[in-house]
Amino acid sequence: MAITSANQLELLQTAEAVAREKMIDPVLVIEAMEESLARAAKSRYGAEMDIRVAIDRKTGKATFTRVRTVVDEAELENYQAEMTVEQAKLYLDDPKVGDTFVEEVPPVEMGRIAAQSAKQVILQKVREAERDRQFEQFKDRAGTIINGVVKREEYGNVIVDVGSGEAILRRNEKIGRESYRPNDRIRCFIKDVRREARGPQIFLSRTAPEFMAELFKMEVPEIYEGIIEIKAVARDPGSRAKIAVISYDNSIDPVGACVGMRGSRVQAVVNELQGEKIDIIPWNEDVPTFLVNALQPAEVSKVVLDEEAERIEVVVPDEQLSLAIGRRGQNVRLASQLTGLEIEIMTEADESERRQREFELRTKLFMDKLDLDEFFAQLLVSEGFTTLEEVAYVEVDELLVIEGVDDDTANELQARARDILEADAKAAMENARSLGLEDSLAEFGEMSPQMLEALAKDDVKTLEDFATCADWELAGGWTSVEGERVKDDGILEPFGITLEEAQDLVMSARIQLGWIDPAELETADHDVEEEDAE
Repeated sequence: MAITSANQLELLQTAEAVAREKMIDPVLVIEAMEESLARAAKSRYGAEMDIRVAIDRKTGKATFTRVRTVVDEAELENYQAEMTVEQAKLYLDDPKVGDTFVEEVPPVEMGRIAAQSAKQVILQKVREAERDRQFEQFKDRAGTIINGVVKREEYGNVIVDVGSGEAILRRNEKIGRESYRPNDRIRCFIKDVRREARGPQIFLSRTAPEFMAELFKMEVPEIYEGIIEIKAVARDPGSRAKIAVISYDNSIDPVGACVGMRGSRVQAVVNELQGEKIDIIPWNEDVPTFLVNALQPAEVSKVVLDEEAERIEVVVPDEQLSLAIGRRGQNVRLASQLTGLEIEIMTEADESERRQREFELRTKLFMDKLDLDEFFAQLLVSEGFTTLEEVAYVEVDELLVIEGVDDDTANELQARARDILEADAKAAMENARSLGLEDSLAEFGEMSPQMLEALAKDDVKTLEDFATCADWELAGGWTSVEGERVKDDGILEPFGITLEEAQDLVMSARIQLGWIDPAELETADHDVEEEDAE
């Protein structure tokens, strides 16, 4: 096939037709044709030649040219595409390295193999352009809902036609026992769009919490307009869900707006989610109050929040325990997802038993350490004293409010407590020394002998050892392992040290060792403060 005047315009017509069919820029198709013709010409003139083809965008005329580049004589490698300055003087006036000499060459006759190769190049370029267009079209739609038509099912995964491409709904992203047949209409959440070697991959989901949030946004105008905000969503797909909402207009009830007249709005979402039961909960900044709402329909007697551990204890009446936990733990699991806290549920009887156990342990502590009778030790515990330190260093007036305690008794109690504490501290320091505790850490001056003993037992014996510790190694913390929160015990955690205090201690040790310049630290803190202000 030769590029003759008869079929020059046909090139442009073909390019237009392909571009229109694939919805891509005609220029991309023409560039693909130019590349394919250049490749065919190289097979005729020689692969080492730099043959280029330009197709006139108006007439369709294809011009074949050979390009040679001027290079330094020492760098001359390809005699077909390069030439030295001396050789270039035959073609150019005052040639320099980097100049090019372009000469037109006759068009080539394309044989069957060359034509097939050219066709493959054009198809490949068109496919790439089509993939780029598809990626650009969908990359900004991640996080939205899309309607599609089921094309087929492969190994449990559903392939969905989304208009100008295909998307995949994996079997673990389907709700429960959903099944689809070809040509079924389907509504999904675009979870992710990735550019991959085989083309853009669009991943859909019907189980994502965001899917429910987007459905409510479609059904509730107040959410779409920003008057009501969805603060959190937790789902057990196909079974039950909890959604927390807040209204920024005092005249609008967020729960009522989401439920709709006679439940019309929430029912539309339920129907889309295959009958998934939805609890709509008012969001509250006060975490315990929010949790009480989240555990509905169960009633809650008391809530104890441990913010540092991101953990919460909930006390419910005995008859409410099964309702609070829910079938297979569903209710408490969803409430935990909604609040982002680990929830421990106990009955009033369990809590009473635990309080009694703690009362007995503290009573025994005062009986053994302060040599008190049981009744007097119980009086101390009843008044809120829990440790020897509290007894030893509290204001005397706080001891005098206890029935039967006068000035002499109070002073005697405090003297006994201080003697015991001093003896314990001395024994702890001696034990720490025997374990190898060095002066550099012992004289650090910011920790008790008992804390130093705990460090020495854990093989932290020098200031250098201490300075290399992470804050969580000292104060403890929580990590996530395979989706479950796991407790990390800290060396100094039994002494009530917080993460912030652990950070300060470690930083002080590093400064004392000269590992960190305090001036640089202040500069860094100042920069962080400025960033936060911005």
